[in-house]
Amino acid sequence: MVLGRRSLARSTHQQLSRCLSSTAEGSKTTHFGFEDVPIHEKQKRVASVFTNVASSYDSMNDAMSLGVHRLWKDSFTSRCGLSSSAIALREFNASNKTLPPQTLDILDVAGGTGDISFRFVDQMDMKKAVIESTVKDCCTVTVSDINPGMLAVGKERAIQKYGHELIDSGNLKFVEGNAEELPFPDNSFDLYTISFGLRNVTDVPKALRDAYRVLKPGGRFLCCEFSEPVNETFRQVYDAYSFNVIPKMGEVVANDRESYQYLVESIRKFYRQVELEEEVRKAGFVNTSYENYTGGIVAFHEGWKM
Repeated sequence: MVLGRRSLARSTHQQLSRCLSSTAEGSKTTHFGFEDVPIHEKQKRVASVFTNVASSYDSMNDAMSLGVHRLWKDSFTSRCGLSSSAIALREFNASNKTLPPQTLDILDVAGGTGDISFRFVDQMDMKKAVIESTVKDCCTVTVSDINPGMLAVGKERAIQKYGHELIDSGNLKFVEGNAEELPFPDNSFDLYTISFGLRNVTDVPKALRDAYRVLKPGGRFLCCEFSEPVNETFRQVYDAYSFNVIPKMGEVVANDRESYQYLVESIRKFYRQVELEEEVRKAGFVNTSYENYTGGIVAFHEGWKM
């Protein structure tokens, strides 16, 4: 009976979520987990959730996913090919000193504690490049998050991992910003990534349009987000684990059951794979696609700006 009710709730709430998300600006309410709330309240309540979980966020990710989230993030970031791109760009700039230096600028939105951004920094060997180079390195990574508590954790982790050089040089930045209205000029970045953060945005189509705005022509959009398992039996097992284990785990590990109850519910309210791809396309991106991981628990979405 529990699985049946959960399955029915998921279907009902997903239908309502898609309706509300598509008309967010004209609606009076939107979803916060399985609860309907005034639109202007969602941002504040999501911020409260991530303020509560900031200090335990990474340890809970390990516990909830049994460490599999690290494999998802490794696979997600390796798709970008940044290591070879950084090497080629540095060599080009070194051998063409009469030309303006070319840059490789990465934006990681909802990047909070730096899990994705630090992988980019390592792949592009940025610490070595910044320390050894006599000129400013051509590669930059900007971590943007709406929650200052998450950014503070990320910045502290960055200093522990890399020292102060990358932050002092401006090659690694932490910037507070709303994904729906990012504080960056048009055509600023070569790559925009958002990992496990898009479902927490109040107006997803608006955030996708702003992603398109801040990318340079030819820029790439990549999103890693929880999605819907494709196998019904697996989906039922996943539902049972999500609703019965994860909130309890949040209570024990992070002393915060309610925040993790919201996180579980927010996944069920989010777009399915084909629906999110359509939203990415509507925002203006071309050559869109998605790929399922771990049976569809997670999906990687991609698009390009013309």
